[in-house]
Amino acid sequence: MLPPPRPARAPVVALLAAVLAGWAPGAVARADGEAGAARTVSGGRLDWGVKSSFQSYVTGPVAQGGWELRGGAATIDGSRFRFHSAKGGYEAGSGAFEAGFSGGVHFTGHKKPDGSYELDLTLSRPTVRIKNGSGTLYADMTSKAKGTGAVTQAAQVPLAALDLKGVNMRGAGTAVTLADVPATLTADGAKGFAGYYAAGTALDPVALSADVLAATSGAPASGAPSSGAQPSGAPDPEKKDAPKGGFTGAAVDWGVRRTFREYVTGPVSQGSWKLTDGAQDGGALFRFPDGKGTYDAEAGTLDAAFTGALRFTGKHLDLTLSAVKVTAKDRKGTLAADVSGNGGSPQKNVPLVTFDASGLKEKDGLAAVTEAPATLTADGAKAFGDMYREGTEMDPVSLAVPLGAQAKLPSLPDLGKAPAPLPSAGQEAASGRKVAANGATDASSSSSFPVLPVAAGAAGVVVVAAAAVVVLRRRRSAD
Repeated sequence: MLPPPRPARAPVVALLAAVLAGWAPGAVARADGEAGAARTVSGGRLDWGVKSSFQSYVTGPVAQGGWELRGGAATIDGSRFRFHSAKGGYEAGSGAFEAGFSGGVHFTGHKKPDGSYELDLTLSRPTVRIKNGSGTLYADMTSKAKGTGAVTQAAQVPLAALDLKGVNMRGAGTAVTLADVPATLTADGAKGFAGYYAAGTALDPVALSADVLAATSGAPASGAPSSGAQPSGAPDPEKKDAPKGGFTGAAVDWGVRRTFREYVTGPVSQGSWKLTDGAQDGGALFRFPDGKGTYDAEAGTLDAAFTGALRFTGKHLDLTLSAVKVTAKDRKGTLAADVSGNGGSPQKNVPLVTFDASGLKEKDGLAAVTEAPATLTADGAKAFGDMYREGTEMDPVSLAVPLGAQAKLPSLPDLGKAPAPLPSAGQEAASGRKVAANGATDASSSSSFPVLPVAAGAAGVVVVAAAAVVVLRRRRSAD
């Protein structure tokens, strides 16, 4: 039996944020510029735990299962999933909003003797649509029915109804931000959940932050992204084809290990990581760029060297990975790096993980392998201070090698711009009233969305902010 559903979180405060010198008719339109025009949503994140008790059930002693992330999704707080790369549209005049996000999560449990699972559910590509004060979260769903085992697959299922009572979505400026929005399972969502919960069940609250660009004409665009990373702009017109068999401009993406990242930033290590020499942070993965090397399609071999360095620091932790190299031969790949720190002598070209390179194929001008399963080597275990044993599953490896000047690399997950810092509690607002700041700055690896200071006056709710954003704050009730 599944645990009983938790009580829904009670809505407490709803906020409309805009740049206001005062509360007067037309102020919202002036903040937006063209209040009635459609504007593009590009970049941002959605944080949602689906249902915490479901997570506990899946990983608990009854189901004895787990979950895995897909398509660049990440985790925050250890209990919420972060989907990325918001795409869609927003109309400041009507408040209509649509944003689709990339990434997914795959739940499995109740393993059978044949290796399959009785519980098998995948949620991906969540999309939030808001119109006329009504909000719905959609998602692609693949599930195995409880009892019968029948598999159902459907795109953009209306999964959860969002409670937006009291929220005015009109007049946002550079971002739309929602925090702790109560969500309940729809009838269609209950079917997608394969009978594990009934319609009306309270789900975890939803939070999102999406960047809003300059006004354009037309209605909001569809926000549904593709299941994987999106192409990143036009190719460099000055880039020339590499000599036959050689390549430049490749990239390798690797998150090291999700639980290791959570350990580094968690209460035990209280640490962080820093990227230098061109390495990039994609939320759930790190990109090492500017790869150069050789590729033989007929032999299925590859040899590449990348730039970028990654340093993890924390209590009793100081580990740097640099000069990443990737080789592939006989359908097997190896990712190696120079390793320094943790009290040991620097080592060159340490093979850290091996990965399945059988999927290395040419498509759209790229030789690529996407999210190939990876395992820790014996040398890799030593590099991590024997924190993990040889053979431990590590984060998957993705590799993209451009075979010509016109090839485009997959883009990194786009988490959008971090919302602005808030005043400290008790700081005076521009209105002259004392306010309570109920949030904190949200960086790409942060777990919270800020809530702007608020002062209530006779004319309504006045919100003071550096930029116009729409914010909803719901205080969580006890579970």
